Amino acid sequence: MPAGQAAATAVSEERYRSLGRADRQAERSHLLRNLKRFLLDNRLNLVGVCIVGLFIILSLFGEVLAPHDPYAQDIMGSKLRAPSLEHPLGTDELGRDVLSRVMTGTRISLQVAVVVLTFAVSFGTLIGALSGYLGGLADEVLMRITDMFLAFPALVLAVTIAATLGKNLTNTMIALSTVFWPWYARLVRAQVLSIKERDFVTAGRSLGLSPSRLLLRHILPNSVSVVIIQLTLDVGYAILATSSLSFIGLGAQPPSPEWGTMLSDARSYFRDAWWYTTFPGVALTLTVFAFNVLGDGLQDALDPRSSRR
Repeated sequence: MPAGQAAATAVSEERYRSLGRADRQAERSHLLRNLKRFLLDNRLNLVGVCIVGLFIILSLFGEVLAPHDPYAQDIMGSKLRAPSLEHPLGTDELGRDVLSRVMTGTRISLQVAVVVLTFAVSFGTLIGALSGYLGGLADEVLMRITDMFLAFPALVLAVTIAATLGKNLTNTMIALSTVFWPWYARLVRAQVLSIKERDFVTAGRSLGLSPSRLLLRHILPNSVSVVIIQLTLDVGYAILATSSLSFIGLGAQPPSPEWGTMLSDARSYFRDAWWYTTFPGVALTLTVFAFNVLGDGLQDALDPRSSRR
């Protein structure tokens, strides 16, 4: 390569890198401003963050902080006791402390959500990124496979898979992972199709950057915000879906303190022990509400196209 051409190429690459650094710095500044607005300008967002933080703490230390053994039974002495100082949320039909079981169940619910969404985001992002970047026949094949999964109602498909594989929590996670990943594939594909036509990607391609580097270093990082928003919203849906499958007997099995299983066991005692159904239901409702509020607030903070400010 002639010396003049080599020097021009070096200057172009340096200019490209400097533009990339400037874009990343501007993006980080914009992100920090929006996150500050997210936390300080909307009290509902702050409430959501606090509730989510509380449930995360309970998921990590709930069993340790529980005042009683969540599995200890006392049928003769403490069966279906109303809330009291000894049992602030009452007891169940086997004399087990409801507060301790709700606290312990937090770990199960969030653990399932983390496993399900980790697989769904990873696999869905891989499929969506390849489909959007490669285009052509690969795009058609991958998206038609994705559409096959999206053609079935999500909960019906999850029930079918869980019932086929067997009644336990592991099969519930497999079923829900199968249901969730196609949405991320579609979401990431749409982002990749939009971003790969932008000027900075065209500039990188003209400089000879490899497709894998363009995809991993430049395109996917610019798709992270929408994935984070969807992920935050889906945590609540994953917990709710897990409880739904457990409620009909396809998820966690007794004596697990998973919230759906507790609600299923409490159905027969609704008239005589209101606390037995109320408090697991309140925990489930608060968790889903908090993650939905958090996701909605993050959409305002991270999505520049959002109209709410």
